[in-house]
Amino acid sequence: MYQMPSNPTIFDRQLLRVRQQRARALGAETFLIDRVAGDLAERLSVVLRQFERAVDLGTPTDAVRRLLAESGKVATIIAATPESGARDASLRVAADEEALPFADGSLDLIVSALALQFVNDLPGTLIQIRRALKPDGLLLAALIGGDSLTELREAFAQAESEIEGGVSPRVAPFADVRELGALLQRAGFALPVVDSDRLTVRYNSVLDLMRDLRRMGATNVLTERRRKPLKRATLYRLAEIYARRFADADGRLRATFEIAWLSGWMPHESQQKPLKPGSARQRLADALGTKEIPTGEKPGG
Repeated sequence: MYQMPSNPTIFDRQLLRVRQQRARALGAETFLIDRVAGDLAERLSVVLRQFERAVDLGTPTDAVRRLLAESGKVATIIAATPESGARDASLRVAADEEALPFADGSLDLIVSALALQFVNDLPGTLIQIRRALKPDGLLLAALIGGDSLTELREAFAQAESEIEGGVSPRVAPFADVRELGALLQRAGFALPVVDSDRLTVRYNSVLDLMRDLRRMGATNVLTERRRKPLKRATLYRLAEIYARRFADADGRLRATFEIAWLSGWMPHESQQKPLKPGSARQRLADALGTKEIPTGEKPGG
């Protein structure tokens, strides 16, 4: 089994579980996960094959599993979450995204929606996922991208700097989409694809946004977070800055969520491979109808 390196941790994952449990108790806000689950099912629908055994890794609700079951593309769907108690009718295994319990080459499909952004060792988790897949098995995952909640991040930084004389980590440093493709390649996936969607949600106030984040279980779980409660004066200043800088003409406030999409396949001999250097049957100059200039020779020389 993959052993996570002993690097400093970014996220307090025990606190994350507490926050997620609190969100369910409060009545979870699910508009974002429901949107992502629908998009994931649509992306999977264009894959022209069936999957015998799939794992839904860490998705905080059953939205993905319900849509997979309705699609008829997956014979067996297993929910892999830290809590072993069933909240729906899915098969379930207690698992942490940082230490997968699956045997090598045992799964046809692994999906995950809005969970992997809180993994401390994402390269290690991707390696474990790739090992758990059968040859020609597929990973399809969505996670929060690095451009999410930039408005809240900027407003918090300015408010704290003015009121408290310094800035503390308030919004998580989620993965940059441009780096995720390289991570898939490093983990050994074939045919890696990365893209992103942006969703702008509008709120009456910054307090409404923060209330939604609380009901998503997505409030601050950084290990370097400030432990002291947020000062009332800082909160008031945050609201003023946010309303001044990020309001539309009707007074409602914008909040950006970036969804990063990852897909990659366990290598298999049947997959399309790039041509070897020098194997082309036609010269590029001929295809373009131009004259080829040897290396080192200047045009017109």
